[in-house]
Amino acid sequence: MPQPTPRKSRAALTPAESTPIAGGVLWLHELRSAIFANTRFLRVWLPPQYDGTGATRYPVLYLNDGQNLFEPATAFAGVHWAVGETASRLIARNKIPPLIVVGIDNTRHRAREYVPYRSQDPKVFLAKGKCYPDFLRHEVMPLIKKKYPILTGPENTGLGGSSLGGLVTLFTQLAAPGVFGKLLIESPSLFVANHRILDECRQSRNWPSRVYLGVGTHEVGSEETDERTVAYVRDLESILRQAGLDEERLRVRIDEGATHTESAWAARFPEALEFLFGE
Repeated sequence: MPQPTPRKSRAALTPAESTPIAGGVLWLHELRSAIFANTRFLRVWLPPQYDGTGATRYPVLYLNDGQNLFEPATAFAGVHWAVGETASRLIARNKIPPLIVVGIDNTRHRAREYVPYRSQDPKVFLAKGKCYPDFLRHEVMPLIKKKYPILTGPENTGLGGSSLGGLVTLFTQLAAPGVFGKLLIESPSLFVANHRILDECRQSRNWPSRVYLGVGTHEVGSEETDERTVAYVRDLESILRQAGLDEERLRVRIDEGATHTESAWAARFPEALEFLFGE
């Protein structure tokens, strides 16, 4: 039987420009996506040990909402995740191995690209989130692999995001199991489309080797909504436990008093990064 021809990406990546940030240097590439028919930046953070020769290969963590990760000047409300500072510190302390972090910028169509289902809250009637796994696998990841010396395989590859970025991270795992071996899911919007993502999670038994799941108890400031948000995360935890994820594979952080903000996700990021990539 003839084998299917591998899909070729028509995406293009411009040469990188560097910008110094706290915790290292960030390399910015402009990605022209054929799948979404638009352009965005990929923000590539390289570890201090990176020598550019290609002799050493590194695990890689892909994170959504790339503008919010590395520097306050581009982050929402001027607050960033401090990814460079945190990763540098954990590497220096031998808590994690040197790794590459790729921030994938959102666009003005963020909700449309991150939501995989037709939705009333948020109002997304032309949902394109089902294209996001292909965008990652056939555009972002091949271009990063071509440009940087990364280790491949799920054991060396992570994906993460917050809010709608956490939702599409979870959806990507369901759509492309076995690609990512580490998931970082912060304050995920599990309520979208009448919590359809939870129903789909119940049908899956193929989960990564490590999953970090975080949420605050004061996500939006409404007692009823906050309780429901935490309950959805507990539902997801239960689904993952039933699928066989023990304490070594699943870390759940219910953060008392934490809100739905970049500062809350930044505060939990050191624990998440060490759990996902530490020994």
